This record gives sequence, C-alpha cells and structure tokens, in this order.
Amino acid sequence: MNVKKMTVTVNYQKKLAQDVYSMWLAVGSMADEAKPGQFISIYSNDSSRLLPRPISICEVDREFRSIRVVYRVVGAGTEEFSHLKAGQRVSVMGPLGNGYTLKQEGRALLVAGGIGIPPMLELAKNLDCEKDIVLGYKDSQTFLASELEDYGNVYIATEDGSVGTKGNVMDAIRQHGLTADKIYSCGPTPMLRAVKDFSVEKSIECEISLEEKMACGIGACLACVCKSKDVDAHTHVNNKRICKDGPVFNALEVEL
Repeated sequence: MNVKKMTVTVNYQKKLAQDVYSMWLAVGSMADEAKPGQFISIYSNDSSRLLPRPISICEVDREFRSIRVVYRVVGAGTEEFSHLKAGQRVSVMGPLGNGYTLKQEGRALLVAGGIGIPPMLELAKNLDCEKDIVLGYKDSQTFLASELEDYGNVYIATEDGSVGTKGNVMDAIRQHGLTADKIYSCGPTPMLRAVKDFSVEKSIECEISLEEKMACGIGACLACVCKSKDVDAHTHVNNKRICKDGPVFNALEVEL
C-alpha cells in the first residue's frame, strides 16, 4: 500500500447533524488506492497541535479523485476542521490501515453505531450481494441513513425510541430476525462486543473495525493497541496495533 502525505483542497463541507460534519477532499492519487474500512489522518493547521486526527473514509470518488469524511467534533482539532471552507488547504496522510474483506455473494449484515456509521457507506457501495444495514443512533438525527438506503435494507435503532426500534442495534437485529452469511461492523466497543457475541452464537463470519485514539497512524508509536489471540511480531506480546494491523479485524482475532 502506497501511503502518501500531501496538502489537499477542500471541495465541499456541510453539517449533517449536531456536531457531525461531511467534508469532501480533493486528494488526487490517494483516491485510487483507498478501500472501504481504511482511514486518513488529517493534520491541523495550528502548529501547536502536532498529532493528526484519524478519520474513517466514508466515500471515495475515483472519477473526481476525491475522498469524503464524515466526522464528529470532539475536540479542538475536529472543531478546527469543521470551519474549513471550499478552496482551503489541509495536510492529509493516507490511505491508512487495512480495510474490510469484500464478500460478493450471499447476504451481508452491516451493523454500525454513532460515528462508526460513515465507513458503512463506501462498504455498502462495494458489496455486490444482498445487504441488511442496521444503524444505531442516540436520537432522531439519523445522519447518512437515507444515503445508505440506496444500497440495502436499512433498519434503525435509537436510544430514545424516536426512530425505528427503541434500544440498540442488537434490539433491532432481534426484532427483525436478521441473519447473514457475513457480518461487518464498526462502532463503540460495547456494541462491537455484542455483535461479536451474536456472530459466535450464530456461527457467522464477522469483521469489526475498532475505534481507538491514535497518534502516529502508521504503527510506530504503539499508542493504539488491542489484545489479540496471536503474538504480534513487532511487540512480541499479545497485542495488535489498531492503526497498522487494523482497524479492521476478524472478530475472533481480538479480545474486546
């Protein structure tokens, strides 16, 4: 994989929901190699913020050589990004990490919650099979749900019951009796743990994308590790580097 660091141009940005923004970046040749499940690191233009912010790839437009990210403002860095306008420039490194293994037959179940939802869009576009897509939100601000409806059957769970099933993604899966030949998931750890348990119970292959704070984004600093069943060749302990070995793993590889 040819990782690049370059200064790119913002094509377009808009607010999708409370603190959630969608931004298209003209990234040139980086778009040619980007895969569903990978991420890019975006650097602040403030020199006091040394570390980049890792943000998952939501969509790739190879014709216009652009990448879309959908992110939530959670700190000073992402707050800065939310004010970027079309034509402004920002430094980006990517594509980073390992993406999903694409299944092109049978039925796939995509399960995501919160800011784990954006990578499901590019994944859904690239899966040439039947798809059920289960999305978990806190409330009625169901960003990206309507876009995902173009690629599969969408089921929504909200914590407050304002849309779809009241509860979490597992409540929606059980309510609708969903099953699959393969599960793809991204979101907070408690959700991933429940999805993994479901996949083991039903003997369904499952790939999960882990969310974790990252520093270097290329596997050198060991700031983002998770426990694994295998000994890592780099650290010689039962760890995996999420940024380098992941963020996508077979659910059976890692302990949650």
